[in-house]
Amino acid sequence: MPHTFLVINCLQLLTLAGSAQRRGRALRRPGIVKDGAVFVRDGRIAAVGGRGEVERAWKQLPPKERRATREIDAGGRVVLPGFVDAHTHLIFPASRADEYERRIAGASYEEIARAGGGILSSVRKLRAASAADLKQRALANLRQFAAHGTTTVEAKSGYGLDAASELEILRLHKELVGANLSSPGTWDARRRQPLDIVSTFLGAHVIPPEYKRRPDAYVDLLCRSIIPQVAARGLAEYCDVFCDRGAFTVAQSRRILTAARACGMKLRIHAEQLARTGAARLAVELRAASADHLEKVSAADIRALAKSGVTCTLLPGCCFHLGLQHYAPARALIDAGAIVALATDFNPGTSPTLNMQMILSLACTQMRMTPAEAIAAATINAAYSLGRAHRIGSLEAGKDADLAIFDVEDYREIPYYFGVNHCWLTLKCGEIACKRQ
Repeated sequence: MPHTFLVINCLQLLTLAGSAQRRGRALRRPGIVKDGAVFVRDGRIAAVGGRGEVERAWKQLPPKERRATREIDAGGRVVLPGFVDAHTHLIFPASRADEYERRIAGASYEEIARAGGGILSSVRKLRAASAADLKQRALANLRQFAAHGTTTVEAKSGYGLDAASELEILRLHKELVGANLSSPGTWDARRRQPLDIVSTFLGAHVIPPEYKRRPDAYVDLLCRSIIPQVAARGLAEYCDVFCDRGAFTVAQSRRILTAARACGMKLRIHAEQLARTGAARLAVELRAASADHLEKVSAADIRALAKSGVTCTLLPGCCFHLGLQHYAPARALIDAGAIVALATDFNPGTSPTLNMQMILSLACTQMRMTPAEAIAAATINAAYSLGRAHRIGSLEAGKDADLAIFDVEDYREIPYYFGVNHCWLTLKCGEIACKRQ
């Protein structure tokens, strides 16, 4: 059961309170409270603000409940909403370190894919892996997400590419919520995997090898069989498509996403990563929740996205890991008024990081976002892209008590000290998900 907490002695408390989506200059207003505090009750935020104000609210509790309150002394650290990682590929069977070495030697991502590597390499290994092994690997990853300050992850399928494997991945997403973290054969209700997982069906990741010469037949299978099964079983909230060179065309993507929407699913799309295909415009046309990557967008695409409600989820970890120089145009998108979010794109091939703090560093140094803009993009705007800004992404009374405490003296030091895990404590729905000793 969630405890009653009083978090005090916050040198800087960033509330991110206000609009459920931040555009333009609003991204630069993190809502800093000095000497802040948070009162948490029944897994939700009961009061947040200056320490005196919050303690007065806490004193309204019955004496017995006040005595049972657990105090968390932030020790003059910085407190933020927990990170919302709105683009991950949580379940995969193994690393692709061999490909990493080949890229260092000069092979491109697409050359490796044509030689049988890339996504299809992970597909072959996942189809041969046991569900138990996949689950244990995912649990280890979720522990690391929590240790780095992330409290909600969006998780995609896409490494199965047949009905049985894709459904199994989505089923595992559900199993992982609240899963036992104790040693095998034991059960300790106090040691449960606490992070929220928002499930996305990405059966349209690439064309599977058995459909290589008849890709439209695979699109038919997705639209007529697999997507209806996913929707009928309630296994995924969103449907995604990798619409890019070497993956799915705009026409194929439109068919898949339209079929998913007809089944009641919401839409996301991998757009304009390797080449400009028109995927960003398709996201606008279909009113997708998010268009992700966007490294190759045009000025006209940026204007269209800025006028829409589509969240532009940028993934600088991919460019960094692949050694690319051309990052998504964050500054142009923000200045145009687009909704910009950040995510890790945690996956074995192009972005094997689950450290959102590193993503903030890349956003600041490589995409010229300010630290305040990057934090808003990784919290409230990411929550908005997942349809959860009413519950998470900011520290406001009534919202879930999702927060992270960082061992720095100024929030700008989180991206400044790059590659370092500053997270001291992560609280998820009023439960301590991770605390560094």
